[in-house]
Amino acid sequence: MAKVAKETKFLLSSGGSNYFYINRKNKKKNKGESKLALRKYDPILRKHVLFEEKKLSKKKKVQAKAADSGKATDAAKSVEAAA
Repeated sequence: MAKVAKETKFLLSSGGSNYFYINRKNKKKNKGESKLALRKYDPILRKHVLFEEKKLSKKKKVQAKAADSGKATDAAKSVEAAA
């Protein structure tokens, strides 16, 4: 059976802490659907806030990809060097 293409969605905190969750959605199943909004825990603010689906800046995307691969410290150094 073939694998279904999945799209990565970023859920950004509406509390202003810049904390985000990464969510993967099925591309075929969710066409034309409204943006995802979930109430989840924000560890920086230490409370539950609304997380809305938004686009991330390039800096945050680099950090997110590095965190997925287990090289968060290397990515943080490269982002600081680029800034």
